[in-house]
Amino acid sequence: QVQLVESGGGLVQPGGSLRLSCAVSISMFSIYSMNWYRQAPGKQRELVASSSHSTDSVDSEKGRFTISSDNAKNTIYLHMNSLKPEDTAVYYCNIEQRVGAARYNYWGQGTQVTVSS
Repeated sequence: QVQLVESGGGLVQPGGSLRLSCAVSISMFSIYSMNWYRQAPGKQRELVASSSHSTDSVDSEKGRFTISSDNAKNTIYLHMNSLKPEDTAVYYCNIEQRVGAARYNYWGQGTQVTVSS
């Protein structure tokens, strides 16, 4: 089955940077969209970055967060800059795969990001 495994989370000071990685167990060619969500305690899960070949990329953090991928490594990245305490959350990688008329959605288990001095 398709598996997504996040890594790169941890503790970072306000104003710092962090790169999250999402290793995908399949080739990237059939992925319709790739996304990063986050969920803080007591809050709803929210989309923070997205990329698709049929829609424009989501830029919910005004350029602070950037989604990218390395097809040779089967890895999706989230680059986070100028981090703020409000960015503290569990971050989840998500993809939608389309094979013919079928559509499949997959989630990773999440990685904790804590922004604190």
